Amino acid sequence: MPNPFKTAFLEYLTSKYGKPKKLAQSLSLYEIGNGVARIYIRYSRIHNKNKSFYGLRKEDLKRLEGFNSVICFLWDTQTEPAFIPYADFEEIFSSLTPASDGQYKVQIYHNGENELYIANAGRFNIEGFIGWHNLDDLIDKNKLVNLPDFSHSQIQTFIGSIGSLKGYDLWIPSNDRNKLDWDMADKFFCRNELPTRYEKIINVIKEIDVIWLKRGSSELKAMFEVEHSTPIYSGLLRFNDLYLAVPNLKSKFSIVSNDIRRSLFLSQVNRPTFRMSGLSDICN
Repeated sequence: MPNPFKTAFLEYLTSKYGKPKKLAQSLSLYEIGNGVARIYIRYSRIHNKNKSFYGLRKEDLKRLEGFNSVICFLWDTQTEPAFIPYADFEEIFSSLTPASDGQYKVQIYHNGENELYIANAGRFNIEGFIGWHNLDDLIDKNKLVNLPDFSHSQIQTFIGSIGSLKGYDLWIPSNDRNKLDWDMADKFFCRNELPTRYEKIINVIKEIDVIWLKRGSSELKAMFEVEHSTPIYSGLLRFNDLYLAVPNLKSKFSIVSNDIRRSLFLSQVNRPTFRMSGLSDICN
């Protein structure tokens, strides 16, 4: 039988932001708009001593990374949901080991002010995260539009085509080349091998989505990671590995994503590890 609290929540969510998309392989993950935000919905009734109990699946939390995302906690006596920004707690969960069932165990204490308890991490006051205004602050309704939904391969095709027109040699991972969309651009050719000067870090470079190289040389001019639907952090890590391993590299580093993820990019690229390496100063 459908949970009436979750059903009522989804109905109200639909009235505010349009019908959410349920993500595959999860009973509780939803996406609003064209990737504007992701919501992980968890429900518990109130138990003895005014506590509600929740399990957060590790694989579900992984799918919140790199997105405007919240964990929504529902309980049977609430007037408004709790919307916990996942980015505020991502480092905490990543430092913990889930229980044997693959879930992180959390509780909410409802004694005056609401407090979130995360096993092996402690208590956190979440009173400020109660209410729909928290989700409103996260979501820009002006961006809830039907934007063209280009695939990862189509965006690679666009970037490769632009590079070819500019006179660059191109590299696209070999496993991606048969997926390029030649209905969208004139066919271009890619190098079969990367320069041997990068042999020590070749396993990182060869996975970068698109590389422009100076024609006939080993000079990397621009690199692009397409992260419009995948975690931005993974692309930044590849760039960072390359930037640290190759001294005096003059290439441009670009993350290609939807404009709605601009704030996410800024928060990720300004993490301490990227500020210390200097990547945050040159990546756009």
